[in-house]
Amino acid sequence: MHVRLRPVTAADADAAFEMMRDREAVRLAAFTAADPDDRADFDARWARHLSDPAITMRAVEADGGFAGTVAAFTLDGDREVTYWIRRPLWGHGIATAALLLLVAAEPARPLHARVAAANIGSQRVLARAGFVETGRETSYAAGAGRPVEELLLELR
Repeated sequence: MHVRLRPVTAADADAAFEMMRDREAVRLAAFTAADPDDRADFDARWARHLSDPAITMRAVEADGGFAGTVAAFTLDGDREVTYWIRRPLWGHGIATAALLLLVAAEPARPLHARVAAANIGSQRVLARAGFVETGRETSYAAGAGRPVEELLLELR
């Protein structure tokens, strides 16, 4: 599959909203919006992210179609990465390819990432991109509805 990144547009909102409502994906990601079905909340966050010059948000395309999103943002002084790929496309290397493209274009180091300890697939994606575990913490995760152990990772 050919994977490329492009700037996210307002036209991507419907596909991204549907992708981020997938119950299995929400459960695995764990640290998600409190109510993935709240379109007004999603639209407000989407608009905020698109207008924030400190957020690098890209649409992921696989073979020309919308496959997900990948982003870099600053949280508490740390530059972090995140990604979300449509579940029917999991296991095809798309998340890894997208993350590698983002990391190559993102000049800040170190880069940080967080992943639910139960999300083995996402741990593999981050490891393939060179992220290593630097710690763990347990926090309430809306997507799981309970406290969840989270791995803290870093790319130097």
